[in-house]
Amino acid sequence: MSAQEDAARLLVRTLEAEGVEYVFGIPGEENIHFVDALNDSSIRYVLVRHEQGAAFMAEIYGRLTGKAGVASATLGPGAINLQLGVADATTNSTPVVAISAQVGLDRIYKESHQIVDLVSLFRPITKWSELAPRAEALPEMVRKAFKTAQTERPGAVYLAIPEDVESARVPAGLAPLPVNVVRPQEPSPSQVARAADVLALARRPIVLVGHGATRQGASAALVYLSERLGLPVATTFNGKGVFPDDHRNALGAVGFMRHDYVNFGFDEADVLITVGYELQEFDPVKINPSGDKKIIHIHPSPAEVDDHYAVEVGIQGDIPRSLYALADSVHRRFDVNGTGRRIRELMRDELAEGAAEEGFPLSPRRIVADVRAAMGREDIVLADTGAVKMWMARMYPTYEPNTLLVSNGLSSMGFAVPGAIAAKLAHPDRKVLAATGDGAFLMNSQELETAVRENVPITVLIWDDSAYGLIGWKMELDLGRSSHIAFGNPDFVKYAESFGAHGYRVESAAELLPTLRKALADDGVSVVTVPVDYSHNLRLTDKLGELTDPF
Repeated sequence: MSAQEDAARLLVRTLEAEGVEYVFGIPGEENIHFVDALNDSSIRYVLVRHEQGAAFMAEIYGRLTGKAGVASATLGPGAINLQLGVADATTNSTPVVAISAQVGLDRIYKESHQIVDLVSLFRPITKWSELAPRAEALPEMVRKAFKTAQTERPGAVYLAIPEDVESARVPAGLAPLPVNVVRPQEPSPSQVARAADVLALARRPIVLVGHGATRQGASAALVYLSERLGLPVATTFNGKGVFPDDHRNALGAVGFMRHDYVNFGFDEADVLITVGYELQEFDPVKINPSGDKKIIHIHPSPAEVDDHYAVEVGIQGDIPRSLYALADSVHRRFDVNGTGRRIRELMRDELAEGAAEEGFPLSPRRIVADVRAAMGREDIVLADTGAVKMWMARMYPTYEPNTLLVSNGLSSMGFAVPGAIAAKLAHPDRKVLAATGDGAFLMNSQELETAVRENVPITVLIWDDSAYGLIGWKMELDLGRSSHIAFGNPDFVKYAESFGAHGYRVESAAELLPTLRKALADDGVSVVTVPVDYSHNLRLTDKLGELTDPF
């Protein structure tokens, strides 16, 4: 090796040391050395069509693997385009490392072409945002970036690399730092004992599970706690799947805009055991409106402050170990499964009714039922933000962690198509479906070309109503009318085919399930468009709004 190497190659070696497999991005003039250096590495560079897509890909990769996904962009507009996905990752507690170019240090201090203070722009939406002041700092700064992104509570970080720093020469002996993995923290025995004392006096405790439990692999421990103590378990939308919906103690997911069946289980509860729950997932006022329920908070991080989330006991530490310790410390069982059984029956009946609906355009319930029938237990669905998310997150049964992915922190539209690409790269052995409204689809539909070019077989299911359906739903609920939500669409079949993907149009209710199965079996990228009848939206919210006692 020569006495020196350029900083771009040092940067790539630091990424390899962190175990990075993919970098998602678009090159620019100011980071060409970095992109070129990736050619001689083990890292696959995935060229995208918009930096927003790169950030969403990095986010979903980070969510599914627990390792920070990496998004790359040039300076100025390229970096700014990363911001939506970066903010989405932080609010969804997902590890992402965003790296962009920046103007050289020789002119960053003065007015000049393409200068924007990117570090300041990224600071409010990341856990850490900094500029590399010299090439020799890269090993330390990259190690800090990954450690910060991946440590509970995970989130996005940002690193700006000036153009002259990237191309600088550094001593060849400069090496990446060792990767130190933080060991899970043992739960405090005294806090576990305090929580056991609370449960000893409880009448109707209930468990609420958030995405933090998924990140820590807490499924088995949750089942153990639930079965040993006889506790009903509900999840947030982001936590779906960490406790299987076909378990006898499962209540389903909370997060819908109306007081749903599962909410009645919380109405009866006097103690809430929250596991890996974070407040941005679901407003605690909707499950603790009077602020009088005792809360046991189990999470690696302390609870946030909220007047409807006053914690009685906080068990801060490794979630699975905390759950096992608590389960073994409580010497009683609760007989509260009557409510849970009825909640499961009501949701099961709704799904069965939906599967039998033959109307065209299709009812949302029919689409949800057919998607469930087409997908395996471990297959992955990404439900984009909009009315699609409401129907899928509420009704779609999940049995394994991270098999229904939604954005519930920032609730960004347009993440599902690029996210599906990352999901397939993370789990090439599973089927991956992006369920998206037509509005969200066209926000990042250009990434179909990325999927085709990179040979990443995904299926996209477009719920087509030629409108922003969720906004119309909200307008009708609050204002009694809707406006400025309708738009025109291209021929989605021809649009898909123009990218080299397969295109399918569903023209009857009976066609959806066989079309989905065919599309999912395709050796390539497939797009299925299905007309949806969103008149069912108001019927559902009206029904739930009139519901006073489903039992």
